Amino acid sequence: MTCVRLGRSTVAVSRLGLGCAQLGNLYQVIDDAEADATVAAAWDCGIRYFDTAPHYGLGLSERRLGAALRNRPRDAYTISTKVGRLLVPDPAGAGRRDPEGFQVPADHRRVWDFSADGVRRSLEASLTRLGLDRIDLVLVHDPEGHQSAALTQAYPALHELRAQGTIGAIGVGSKDWPVLHRFVTETDIDAVMLAGRHTLLAQPALATLLPECQRRGVSVLNVGVFNSGLLAEARPHTGLHYDYAQVPPPVWDRVQAIVAVCDRHGTTLPAAALAYAAAHPAVAAVVVGADHPDQVRRNAALLAAPPPPATFWSDLVSAGLLQGGAPY
Repeated sequence: MTCVRLGRSTVAVSRLGLGCAQLGNLYQVIDDAEADATVAAAWDCGIRYFDTAPHYGLGLSERRLGAALRNRPRDAYTISTKVGRLLVPDPAGAGRRDPEGFQVPADHRRVWDFSADGVRRSLEASLTRLGLDRIDLVLVHDPEGHQSAALTQAYPALHELRAQGTIGAIGVGSKDWPVLHRFVTETDIDAVMLAGRHTLLAQPALATLLPECQRRGVSVLNVGVFNSGLLAEARPHTGLHYDYAQVPPPVWDRVQAIVAVCDRHGTTLPAAALAYAAAHPAVAAVVVGADHPDQVRRNAALLAAPPPPATFWSDLVSAGLLQGGAPY
């Protein structure tokens, strides 16, 4: 699989990355064997970029990912993790479920911390959970409610660690594209991780953020491209999520209209969603989660296939279902 370098760094990512929130039991429990098999399937498909975070399953995702990659050549893959939330032991919560959607015991609690000390402590803990001696890309995670601290404390700490060679590349991840735009214009980052804001259903980042990233040489890691699952099925059904919540009626109507256009052009909703997410020249990689090996194999095959025809995109634009013109 083709790899692309992030910004001006030496860190490269495969054009398809594996998002590892599901390895932390997002929404449903998977066992260690299934997690390991999912990572193995990604490897067999040529995926060499893996994204995780302490937030995902209160550290479970990092532990499982590190274990699954332990016998792989370290120079052959890229890992990103995130800072901004410290995990603090909370033994009293062991009998409860994590309240943030991960099916794990709430034996730790998340504490927001964008200080320089918090960044270093978070990275040390992540290295321990991953069982690694280095992390390739570190992202400031969801700083929208803590922008001042993230800009004046977390970013300088990461900038220093990058200058020292401790980490290879730095960036910011958020679903709030104006926050990402602020970091792109006010700092010297290598990448942004844009969550659910440049998808077949939603394109608010298209007019401003993506051109600015392209102009400044900041790579975009496009994540949440199925909008929490709604675009992942050829025939969406009730019970799917949109942006980690129930699907609003107007969004449901919109996705059904897109499905009708897919049917007319012999393509499917997930195929079109992946093709659109990868098309913009600012996008270095599309990062997609999976909780089963078959999902990984399907997504890799869809992204490797030719995109839907030009008439498909023009029909979406004509119907008011896609902004900014056809991507191909």
